[in-house]
Amino acid sequence: MPDIVVMFFLLGLIAGAVKSDLQVPKATYDTLSLLLMLTIGLKGGMALYGNLHWGLVPELLGVALLSALIPLMLMPVLRRWVRLSAADSASIAAHYGSVSAGTFAVALAYAEARQLAVGSEVTLYLVAMELPAIMIAIALFRRYQGAAVKESTRKLWHETLTNRGVILLIGGVVIGALYGPFQGEEVTALFTGAFKGVLALFLLEMGLTAAQTLRPMPWHHWRLVTFALVTPVLLSLLGIAVGVVLGLPSGSVVILAALAASASYIAAPAAMRAAIPQANIGLAMLASLGITFPINVMLGIPLYHLLIETLLS
Repeated sequence: MPDIVVMFFLLGLIAGAVKSDLQVPKATYDTLSLLLMLTIGLKGGMALYGNLHWGLVPELLGVALLSALIPLMLMPVLRRWVRLSAADSASIAAHYGSVSAGTFAVALAYAEARQLAVGSEVTLYLVAMELPAIMIAIALFRRYQGAAVKESTRKLWHETLTNRGVILLIGGVVIGALYGPFQGEEVTALFTGAFKGVLALFLLEMGLTAAQTLRPMPWHHWRLVTFALVTPVLLSLLGIAVGVVLGLPSGSVVILAALAASASYIAAPAAMRAAIPQANIGLAMLASLGITFPINVMLGIPLYHLLIETLLS
């Protein structure tokens, strides 16, 4: 049986497919996403309490490098095989190089439910992988256009680094690392205890949104659909390879594989709208949220775990 939170995503997907009037109000969704990001940060920070050391630096650099490499690999595929414009290719490459906090949360819940060994620093992977791919994809687009890469880069850095998700993640990590699992328990227990419940409701909304994105089924974009189906598995192998090279525990490798396979649907769309206004964000959302997110949540994470066990056995 899949994790119970995955069933909430499936419920939302089915409700959206049959055109039910079920909906999560925008204010509720915003609250759920804020709670989810803050809780992920707090959980990561509390795990880091007393475990911070300089040895984390090369590990986080390796994870950031993985994020930067992905758009370099995907841009030619999107241009030549999927046959998209330079703007749309760069946009989708940025979405796939960046990461999905929802996928991370499901992967973390999966690893914890199976008592897999997870490094205390995994939450920092989200922060380390958020920005590099976006910056590389923009640089690739501007190089293709012959524009100066420095143009409005400062504004983009500011908008990305002050994004509410990044602020909540980093803030949660800092607060959790300062107070640990016991000193601030009267506050942190409220968030961590409700983690799975918040995640379940968040995934219900993601299921509804994914169904809306896929209606009607975009058969005329069959190349993009194929790309969104195949790419997560291939990128997960890259994540597994990096995890093995870094000597990560099995649970951390599962999470890194899931992150490598994921595609952003929050930070990247906002950044691409500002940096590459010519890009069709609808295509990116179709691929990332309509196809790749459901694949990862329902099938991908257990598959990546199986691959890891097979490759490392």
